[in-house]
This record gives sequence, structure tokens and C-alpha cells, in this order.
Amino acid sequence: MTGGFSRRDALILGGAGVAVTVAGCTGFFVNQRATSPPSRSTASGNELAEPPELHSVNGVLSVVLESSPQRVPLAGREVNALSYNGGVPGPTLRIRAGDTLRVSLRNNLGAPSNLHVHGLHVSPEGNSDNIFVTVASGETFDYRYDVPVDHPPGVYWYHPHHHGLVADQVFGGLYGAIIVEDVEPIPAANDRVLVISDISFTSAGNIAQASTMEQMVGREGDFVLVNGQLTPTMSARPGERERWRIVNACVSRYLRLRLDNQQLTLLGIDSGRFETPREFDEVLLAPGNRADVFVTAQEGTSTLRALPYDRGSLDGMMMGGLNSSDTNDLVLATLTATGDTVTAAAPISRQRSQRDLRGAPLTAQRELVFDMQMGHGAGIGGMSPTINGSEFDVDRTDTTVQFNSVEEWLLTNISSQDHPLHLHVWPMQIVEQAGRPVDTLLWQDVVNIPARSSTRVRIAFDNFSGRTVYHCHILDHEDNGMMGVIDTR
Repeated sequence: MTGGFSRRDALILGGAGVAVTVAGCTGFFVNQRATSPPSRSTASGNELAEPPELHSVNGVLSVVLESSPQRVPLAGREVNALSYNGGVPGPTLRIRAGDTLRVSLRNNLGAPSNLHVHGLHVSPEGNSDNIFVTVASGETFDYRYDVPVDHPPGVYWYHPHHHGLVADQVFGGLYGAIIVEDVEPIPAANDRVLVISDISFTSAGNIAQASTMEQMVGREGDFVLVNGQLTPTMSARPGERERWRIVNACVSRYLRLRLDNQQLTLLGIDSGRFETPREFDEVLLAPGNRADVFVTAQEGTSTLRALPYDRGSLDGMMMGGLNSSDTNDLVLATLTATGDTVTAAAPISRQRSQRDLRGAPLTAQRELVFDMQMGHGAGIGGMSPTINGSEFDVDRTDTTVQFNSVEEWLLTNISSQDHPLHLHVWPMQIVEQAGRPVDTLLWQDVVNIPARSSTRVRIAFDNFSGRTVYHCHILDHEDNGMMGVIDTR
């Protein structure tokens, strides 16, 4: 199943050298790329290793995260990368609704950084999810996130968000998962965290610096990793139900995921939960998206693949277009089910219904227009990623909204590439795609806008006021201007 897939299809298918230091890096980023083959033809076959887990106790999780350059094992070799607490990914943080998450970020990168708790519905101000904070090299900043008592369970993640350095720092290895636990646990034989990322190295084991062309289209690494590993293996017994918490931590790569010959159930995307979990064959995760998946193991060996996805090209570049799609399947991991069949797990219970904003009175309607403009501003290679014709300016507020209001936004993409929009703090309900109404409740905090198409969302700006951002989650585009400031008051 490698052909005939359109960017306009629904998210759910089949069932619905010499070191050159660059700004923000540590000398680990260099120009000369390695000659190693891409990950589709390189395998390690080691058993899946998961990041260490840190759990809240009595309503509090206190964590020290040290970001630093490290020599770490990645893609089956020792390389120089960026790391939280010496690992890639960083530790998985497991919390509950109503908890307080305290993170002491110690920045030893040799460049400024900060921290964003992606998808969490928490305050954007003070020492909470405030992406305007700068943590200078050698300094420590203490974050405190007070998680609401009614916060949706689900899969979230954390990563740096210092403007201009985000793509390099995430590509270099700075990311980790956050799990907000279910109030009522869902039984599973294994609860696995799978953080999928990509990276490129030089022959000396340093991170490859993105070229101007790669920044324009959005870089995609030569190696696609699961928890820092190439094609790890997993094992189960036939009939066992596993839970996979999947994070797309790639800078620009879309993941069209398929696990052949297995029974798959999708609980939700991002913070959004389906009231009735859905059977599916494939799921598409844009950069920054997460999926909560149950796998009921069938006997035999199955391969988790990322199938080709065409996210568009840059018109007029490189003899008619710089393509941003991969035309080959990527093997990510394998699952082997052997042994005696176990008794089937009880059906997954009906999930708490999410609110529906389609009938809510609107305070305002807006349009955000996404474009890649030639000859506009500084940009990259003479091209600038913009929203409503403007590049990001930290001192300018682009959108002011009323606290406790509901707004409808038309997201219009007039460029020849897909752009995934991420709004901090407040999730979005997708109500229309390419002019067609969405019949089901679909809540996400990263919403893909296909090339030359539009998507309509509704947003409830409740619980928190303050100033934060929305941006394209192709992180090279964000760093180069495709971001706006929003103030809720």
C-alpha cells in the first residue's frame, strides 16, 4: 500500500568532516554529511529500550532536566548529540490530572534554550509554559506547571522552544514524552512509549547541519529512530493487548504509520479521545502529533512501517520543485507474537465524551493564511515562511482574543507544501476540512493544513489567559518566521 494517498485524505484510514559551529549549537553540528545508507536499509534488531520513567507521588512530580552535549548511543553507534539527562529521548514524565509538575531546567548546551510542554493545557505565563523565557547557557530555570483537575488524559511531550534554535535543538536530540494517566486504567499487557525521531550524522559522528534547501522544505534525517534505536524488536504472546504511546518528534517528517497483520485500535490523537475507540489500518501523524494505540497481537512477525506521504514541494526550486516527500517505505520496528494464545482482554470501555463547539456561540471568526513568500524579509534562501504575510516578531501581538470566548479560525494554506499548525495551551476542534464538514468530534493541538487547501477549527479560550504563540510545526519554518503571537485577556 504505497500509492494513491492524497494529502487531502483523512487522518485515519481503513476504518475511519570539519566542524563548523552554528548559532545555538555546540560544535556537534557540521556541514559534511556521512555516507551511511539511510535507515530503510540499516537495521539493528535490538530489543526496544524505553526511556526511564519518572512518576508523580502524592500529586507532585519534581524533575531535574539537564540539557547538554553528550556522547550517546544512537542508531546503533556512538555519536555526539544533544541530550536531556544523558539519554535520547529524555525521561518519560508520568503525571495525573490535578498534579503539579516541577521541572528544574539546567542549560549546559553552550547556547540559550528553554522548555515547552507540548499539548498540556496549562498557563502560558510566569514560570509555567512560557516560551518567551530564555534560559542562558550555564543557567537554571525552575518551571512549575499546575495541571487542571479535569485535564484530558493522553500522550504529550516536551522539547526546547527558543526561537531560531528550535529545529537544531530538537533535531539534535532534545525531546521526551509526557503521559497524563487515565483516571480509570485500561488493562494492557505492556504499556510502551515509542518516541519516533529522525537525525543525520557526519562520518565523524556529529550531527549534520541542515542546508539552506533543507531548511526551506523542512529537514528530514537520514535515520528514523524509535527511542533512539534503528528497527528495534518487540515481542508478545498471541492475544495480548499492548498499548503504544507514539510521539512524532521529527522536525519535519510526516509519519503515515501501518502495522501489517495486526489488530489496531486508536484511542485518540493528541489530547483528543474518541468516545468509542476506532479500528484502523493506518494513521497519519504530522510533526508534533501523538497517537494512543492499542495492538492486539496476532501470531507471527509484523513490521511497523512509515509509508510514503507527499507533503508537497517548493515551486520554482531545483528545476521545477524541491520535493519534501519520501517515495519508499521506512521500517521502524518489528513485533513478533509467539507462544500460547492468551485470553482476550476485556473490550476498551467507552471514553468520556468531549465537548462539541459546533453549536457554541462565536465571539469572533478569523483567517490565518500560510505562505512561503519569495523575496520577503530575510528568510531562508530568499524565501520566507509567513502567516498573514508577516514573519514572527516577538514584540508584536498578532492576535488578541477574549478570555472565556469561543472563536472559529479558517486556516488557509496558499503554499505548495503542507503546514501543521500548533496552537499552545488551547486545543482545537476540527470542524471542516477542504470545505467538507467533519462529522465526528476531532480534537487536536497540531492540525495539518494540506497544500493549497483549508481547514476550519473552533477554539475555546478558557481556564487560562496570557500571551503565547501559534506556529507551523515544521520546525525549520517556525524558526524562520512562520509563527504568530496570541494574547488572551
